[in-house]
Amino acid sequence: MRENHYWPSDQGAPYSNSARQRVYPRRSGRDRIQSRQSRKYLLVLGSLLVLVTGMLIGLIINSGDSNQASDTSADIASQLTISSENVERSSSTGSDEPVASVAETVAPSVVRIDTATGTGSGIIYDNNGSVVTNAHVVLGADTVEIQLADGTRATGKVLGSDPAVDIAIVQIQENLNFRKATFATLDTIRVGQLAVAIGSPFGLEQSVTAGIVSAVNRAVPTLNVENGSRTVLEMIQTDAPINPGNSGGALVDRQGRVVGMNTLIRTDGNVEGNLGVGFAIPTDTIFLVTERLANGLSLENGFLGISGQDPTLGRAGALVIEVVPNSPADQSGLQQGDLIINVDGSSILGMSELAARIRLTSPGTEISLGLLRNGEEISIAVVLGSLGNFQ
Repeated sequence: MRENHYWPSDQGAPYSNSARQRVYPRRSGRDRIQSRQSRKYLLVLGSLLVLVTGMLIGLIINSGDSNQASDTSADIASQLTISSENVERSSSTGSDEPVASVAETVAPSVVRIDTATGTGSGIIYDNNGSVVTNAHVVLGADTVEIQLADGTRATGKVLGSDPAVDIAIVQIQENLNFRKATFATLDTIRVGQLAVAIGSPFGLEQSVTAGIVSAVNRAVPTLNVENGSRTVLEMIQTDAPINPGNSGGALVDRQGRVVGMNTLIRTDGNVEGNLGVGFAIPTDTIFLVTERLANGLSLENGFLGISGQDPTLGRAGALVIEVVPNSPADQSGLQQGDLIINVDGSSILGMSELAARIRLTSPGTEISLGLLRNGEEISIAVVLGSLGNFQ
């Protein structure tokens, strides 16, 4: 029978399949006794040497390196952090998971809206169950189905809408416990701050996405959702993912305050999904329109009566190209070549921003326009008219 032999790898010995025999010379009994005694003496002597050497090394280390050892221990200890529930957290951060905290705060105020043509989202506006949403979400519907955050389903009645601004109000019919959202105005928003979007993209209710505020007062060309006429709105731009079904949902800041209502996404014409460019109607606009709707006020847009463009060089603003005869602009003394640089003290960057500001202001409202005329800054007052009177 053949045996296998495996040699320790560190010796690099060859592998062999054959048995081997080694021949050792025979030794006398006396030689063996003397050999054992010699080994005993050598073992004792070696032990003493090891003991003495160890003592000497210990003395050297203790006397020469004691400070270094102490410093090393201190360095290691300084890198250790002991977890404790009693550790005081910074009030500026508020939470280790800000998006999660925002979602927990605001999600109960965001609802899903189902119609015969699709699904959207809405924000609970008050304790009575009023819901604000986009007009295109409830377009053509008198009643809708609403699902609250806890799954409760109810009927909603469409009270009114402004198709030019794409805002509508829906009233939940059932008597339930509602948690209204907390809102914050546009002047509290900073570009680059956290932005959390909550809604029902593709019917997936209570979905949460996050990004930042990419821009504010972005003039966005859009269409009247009823008649298709062109208009322009000032919106908040965000890269928080927004998709079909998010319309009417909340755009929220770090403090859990609704700063806008998600409304539009920009695509390249080939991809319908989110490309990181979404737009939300600011809370200020929501307040303005819902107040008009609730109080039965006119939804007609203000009219200034100019045509203009962005300047090709120099200071930003709206450059007046033509003034409509007998229009509010004409009656106030606005002239061709004037550069409108602000409205009521708020700067504008171009013609689109001016148009958006004017269209959100009711006819009969007096506004102040800051102008740059012949290198001199002046201010004029204008009472806006109604577009219907000049068509």
